[in-house]
Amino acid sequence: MDNFEKVLPKLIQIELFSDFSMDNENDCRILKMVYESMSLQHYKKGDVIIKEGDYGDLFYILYEGKVKVQRATPAGDVIALADLTAEQNVFFGETALISDDARSATVKAASSNCTAITLSSKKFLTLCDQEPLLGYRVLLHLARRMSQTVRNTNSDKATLYEALFSEIEGDL
Repeated sequence: MDNFEKVLPKLIQIELFSDFSMDNENDCRILKMVYESMSLQHYKKGDVIIKEGDYGDLFYILYEGKVKVQRATPAGDVIALADLTAEQNVFFGETALISDDARSATVKAASSNCTAITLSSKKFLTLCDQEPLLGYRVLLHLARRMSQTVRNTNSDKATLYEALFSEIEGDL
């Protein structure tokens, strides 16, 4: 993996670590501990990074390349959710840091030079024990993100319910 000074700006651009500052010595020390607990994973185009339904304990930061995010419908059809690039400062699998739930989508490498930085939940939780500030800041971002997901899901359900109700009323 690149040296810490090269990876640090990327870490700080990731939402979960955005409360940390390169200008704060304590923040840099904590992020260096995170960096030292991470590993680099390389993927070829078409490789499955995360498979929907599988259980995993890795959090991923897309460091180079592109990925496709897909999800299966209840009928078994696969739908594309997003095409993401490393330049977008994306991450995925973040709930694995705090939960051992099944993966909610499939993520595939969409370029030949796809590289992700990974952090296991075990290493993350050990770091949080050593540095409670890390846990507080990252978990606050996770909670906000999950809260927004719940709000969006509830809104989507209401929209679908209204559309279904209107369709049924129209048939009567």
